[in-house]
Amino acid sequence: MTEPEPHAEKDMSLLLVDDDAPFVNRLARAMEKRGFRPETAESVKDAVSAATRHPPAYAVIDLRLADGNGLEVVEALRLSRPDCRIVVLTGYGAIATAVAAVKVGAVDYLAKPADANDIANALLASEGALPEPPENPMSADRVRWEHIQRVYELCNRNISETARRLNMHRRTLQRILAKRQPK
Repeated sequence: MTEPEPHAEKDMSLLLVDDDAPFVNRLARAMEKRGFRPETAESVKDAVSAATRHPPAYAVIDLRLADGNGLEVVEALRLSRPDCRIVVLTGYGAIATAVAAVKVGAVDYLAKPADANDIANALLASEGALPEPPENPMSADRVRWEHIQRVYELCNRNISETARRLNMHRRTLQRILAKRQPK
């Protein structure tokens, strides 16, 4: 007699929403190995359609999508399935967006790059439990680099404006942007 799968009796449907097709496909395969039944979407429109057609038990949603904001998908999921456990995943982490995500119904907020184990742990964490700290957190250099990149993007890739907002010399900023991203 074989032992039942650990999540066999539980609804393990999962909606993965990210406009980076290779990333979302890799994540779908990784989550499938962890017992989930993933469905993917690459836009707000497709995700809202999937959320209303087959409301999943779990969802991982990128904050910035090509056709809008991932929080629209969170709201649609809350309407179609209030008990859905939602994790917002983004490469542009900020306190304001984390608060907004939790206010509309996300249970956790993870910064990219997050691995499949971190995502699965966040989805399966018991209600009110604090998530485990990540095994490989971003280094201070990486956090600084991510912040500079975010401000640079918000300034429409204008180096002078970015340097002014960061209170940094323009040449120093150019040198930082020319280097590879730290690990």
